[in-house]
Amino acid sequence: MLAPSRASRPESIPVLTPETPEQSYTRLHPVLQTVSLACPGQLMPSPSLTTAGPLPTRHLSPGFLEQGILVVDKGRISSRYVRTWSFLLDLASLMPTDVVYVRLGPHTPTLRLNRFLRAPRLFEAFDRTETRTAYPNAFRIAKLMLYIFVVIHWNSCLYFALSRYLGFGRDTWVYPGPAQPGFERLRRQYLYSFYFSTLILTTVGDTPPPAREEEYFFMVGDFLLAVMGFATIMGSMSSVIYNMNTADAAFYPDHALVKKYMKLQHVNHKLERRVIDWYQHLQINKKITNEVAILQHLPERLRAEVAVSVHLTILSQVQIFQNCEASLLEELVLKLQPQTYSPGEYVCRKGDIGREMYIIREGQLAVVADDGITQYAVLGAGLYFGEISIINIKGNMSGNRRTANIKSIGYSDLFCLSKEDLREVLSEYPQAQTVMEGKGREILLKMNKLDVNAEAAEIALQEATESRLRGLDQQLDDLQTKFARLLAELESSALKIAYRVERLEWQTREWPMPEDLAEADDEGEPGEGTSKDEEGRATQEGPPGPE
Repeated sequence: MLAPSRASRPESIPVLTPETPEQSYTRLHPVLQTVSLACPGQLMPSPSLTTAGPLPTRHLSPGFLEQGILVVDKGRISSRYVRTWSFLLDLASLMPTDVVYVRLGPHTPTLRLNRFLRAPRLFEAFDRTETRTAYPNAFRIAKLMLYIFVVIHWNSCLYFALSRYLGFGRDTWVYPGPAQPGFERLRRQYLYSFYFSTLILTTVGDTPPPAREEEYFFMVGDFLLAVMGFATIMGSMSSVIYNMNTADAAFYPDHALVKKYMKLQHVNHKLERRVIDWYQHLQINKKITNEVAILQHLPERLRAEVAVSVHLTILSQVQIFQNCEASLLEELVLKLQPQTYSPGEYVCRKGDIGREMYIIREGQLAVVADDGITQYAVLGAGLYFGEISIINIKGNMSGNRRTANIKSIGYSDLFCLSKEDLREVLSEYPQAQTVMEGKGREILLKMNKLDVNAEAAEIALQEATESRLRGLDQQLDDLQTKFARLLAELESSALKIAYRVERLEWQTREWPMPEDLAEADDEGEPGEGTSKDEEGRATQEGPPGPE
C-alpha cells in the first residue's frame, strides 16, 4: 500500500509508508523491531503466525524410502535433499536479508518477506501431526480456528492501516482515533480493530456504513472473502462431522435400521427395550463387535501382530493352551470372536452340545440351577469355561455336552473359540494336539469325569479301526496292482487281435471274386496261370507286420 501524493493529501492525514501487519499499530512496531534485531533472523518467528517452520537441517532427519527400504544415511539424505525444490526454498528463506537494515534502516520490514517461504514447512508439520495424533478431528477443528484467527488478525491490521491513512476519527467507519479518551492505548486499538474485522468477516452486520471509496473497496473485498471463508468453514466442518460419523459406523452397528425393523414387525416393547439397551451399552462403553472388519485392510502378518498384542495375554491364561508354541497361539488369537451378552441372557444351557469355549474379558457370569435363580458360583474377568468340549477326549463322561447353566449377570464381554477353528489350526500342529488332549485328560481326572474303562475301550476300538483301515488300505493297494496288471494284459490282447484282423483283411483283399473267375474261364489258361502266379507271390509276401 503506497502513500498518496502530498499535494492531494490533507495535512491532518499522516503519511502511510509501506508496512507489515505488526507495523500497523504504532506503539507495537518499535517493540517488534527491537526483538527482531536482537534475535537471529532464522529463529525469529513472525507475528503473522505463518512463517514459523522447521529448519532445513530437520528435513534431513526422517530419511526416505528407496525400493521399500528406509534410508537413514545422512550423506545420501543430504545428496537427495539438495536436488529438490524444498532445498532452494529453505535456502532462500534463510538468507540474512536483515543485514540490509544497516543501509536502509530498520523501518523496512519488507526485507524479511523471504521468511514466508517457510510456510510450506508449517503445512507439512500440520499434516504429519494430523496423521500421528490420536484425535485428528479435534486437531482439524483447532487448525481451522487458527486459520480463522490469522485471517481476522491480518484484516484488523489492514483496517487499522486504512483508518490511519484516511485519518482517525474522520467518519464513523474508521478507527475513532487516539484523541478520544481510552482509544490511545495499544490494547484498545487492537481489540477494536479485531472486533470490527470479526463483524465484517462473519457478516453479522451492525457496522457503520462506509463513506469513502476506499472504505467501499475494503468492505466489498471483505464480503467476498467472508463468502469464500464461510464456504470453506462449512465444507471443513462437514468433512469433520462426516469422518466422525463414518468412524462411529465402522466401530458400532447402526441401530436405526434395527429399530425400524422392530417397529415394522411389531416386536413387543420389552424385547425392543432390551435391543436398544444393548446398542446403548456398545456406544457408551465403546465396545467393538466387528474387529475383523476393522482390521481387514491390514496385511495378514501385521493384523496378526495387532491381535496378538491385544488378546494373547487372555488366551495364554487358559490351562490347555499354556506352554504351547507361540505360532500356534498367534493363529488361535486370530480365531477369537468377541461376543457381548446382555443381563439375564444365557451363554449356554445344561445338556447343550459344546461347540465353543469362552473366555470372560469383562463382566460377570453366574452358574445357576435349572430354575435360573439359584446361583452356584460367579465367574469373573479372566476365567474361562467350555475348553474340554472343544477337544475330543476319550472317556469323557459328559460326552462333550454342557454340564451347567451359565448366564450373564450384567453386560458381559466374552471371547469365543469354536471347535472347527481349533481343529483347523491343530491340523498343522499334531504334536500340540496330543499335548492338549493330555492336559484335558488330566483335568477330567481331577474332576472325576473320566471313565477309564470307556477310555480304554475307545482306545482299543480306535486301534482296531486303525488296524482295519490299514488292512483295507493294503487290500486296496493289492486290488489296484491287480487291476493295473489286468489292464496291461487287456491292452496287449487287444493289440494282438487288431493285428490279426488287419492281416485277415489284407489277405481277403487279393482273393478273386466270382466275376473275375468267370472272365478267367472265358480267356483261357494263360490268364489262369498268371492269376495263380500272382496269388502265390502275394501269399508268400504276406501282410505287413504291426508297427
